[in-house]
Amino acid sequence: MKFRLVTYNVHRAIGFDRRFRPDRIVEILAHHNADIVLLQEVDEGVPRSRGMDLAKELAVELGYPYFAVGHNVSLRKGRYGNATLSRFPILRERNIDLTIDDRKRRGCQHTTIKVETSTGRSRRLDVFNLHLGLSARERQRQTGLLARSREFVGLDRQAACLLGGDFNDWRSLLRAYFVEALGFRCATDRHTLRGVRAIRTYPSFSPRGGLDRIYFRGGLRLISVNRCRHQLAKLASDHLPVTAVFEISGRRGDGAK
Repeated sequence: MKFRLVTYNVHRAIGFDRRFRPDRIVEILAHHNADIVLLQEVDEGVPRSRGMDLAKELAVELGYPYFAVGHNVSLRKGRYGNATLSRFPILRERNIDLTIDDRKRRGCQHTTIKVETSTGRSRRLDVFNLHLGLSARERQRQTGLLARSREFVGLDRQAACLLGGDFNDWRSLLRAYFVEALGFRCATDRHTLRGVRAIRTYPSFSPRGGLDRIYFRGGLRLISVNRCRHQLAKLASDHLPVTAVFEISGRRGDGAK
């Protein structure tokens, strides 16, 4: 069975024009029509976003029957973090704290999703939706926290698993760890004559950095991956969304090539 996944840092639905316009995010996500959506910087009850529960509003507007929110930052009024929207049932969810010392709070939302395959069998898909820090050392330590978390340690390497979000990894310093140490493949790699580089997503109006990435392992096969080319996406947020299509096998451990 094939399914489509999008990862998108929506910047609280505040665009480069400094206007809060969730309708633009809705239009962009509707255009991609993904089965699973990973969002970062999602407000709830914050005055700058009119006190809205943005994850719930997006899920309702786009017709996603399941969603989960992992709050990372608490403000004087309201809070924000990562959100996962899904057309498939979310069996469980938990937020993993990736905060380092006294730096800005960061987190990774883990959801276990039940996917029905073309053979009629259901498969468990573990999805990690994260937003890492701004310094290389901070990101390195956060990656270690994630790898040692009970949610991650408890996974079989053959189990279908996706890890996506805003890595803030300008120089691809984390790629070797995810690929070589943790056994992932990077869906957002671009192979050129000069080597491997990430799909560029930031800043959205003229992308220079590949900050938004998707890694996968287990019984998943990558079909395609693309950076959003919707004209509105250049204004709606400071990041561009990335879309990937995967095939999940009917049997555990299949389809990993």
